[in-house]
Amino acid sequence: MTRSRSLVLSLAAGLVLLFFVVGLILPGGVELWVVKVEDGATLLVLPLEVGERFTIHYFHSVEEAPIWEEHSLDEKGRIYVEEERYLKFGAGMGRMPGVGRMVKRGPYEVIEDMHMPIGEFILRVGSRGVDHTVIWRGTKVNLTDMAEHEAVRFYGRPVSLLYKLWRKLFPHPATPRAGGVNNG
Repeated sequence: MTRSRSLVLSLAAGLVLLFFVVGLILPGGVELWVVKVEDGATLLVLPLEVGERFTIHYFHSVEEAPIWEEHSLDEKGRIYVEEERYLKFGAGMGRMPGVGRMVKRGPYEVIEDMHMPIGEFILRVGSRGVDHTVIWRGTKVNLTDMAEHEAVRFYGRPVSLLYKLWRKLFPHPATPRAGGVNNG
């Protein structure tokens, strides 16, 4: 092998290594994970940009009225409540002093601009009729179909740019295709 060819191969290997290391260091966004509390089974993995919203939609078990809760994740994967929207004040619903601003949007009461940190949380998935559903990028995933009456944990985690690129090529099996309805 000639000296110039060896130099070119060494430079190419160095660039690949540099790309790999930089890809591991640079942030690539965050992921939301939804797992069963009892056995840790993964129900849902959503790739998100920092600040991008996802929604939990359900029907209040007492009032039988629709509720939408919008959430986001920060760069460390911490979950925030951004907005709550519902038809009327129902049992357990209403404004929290000092959090957000109450507005009316059509028939809905809305608490907007909340940005209230909640971190990871556990949700007891309701029965049919409650239909806890996660909405993300136009996709709806009905958790009731997957884990009716079970406790599920929502948590976020930051991911590297390299991991994000890997998951674009090879999505996690629990990541739904954006823009459709996915039920278990």
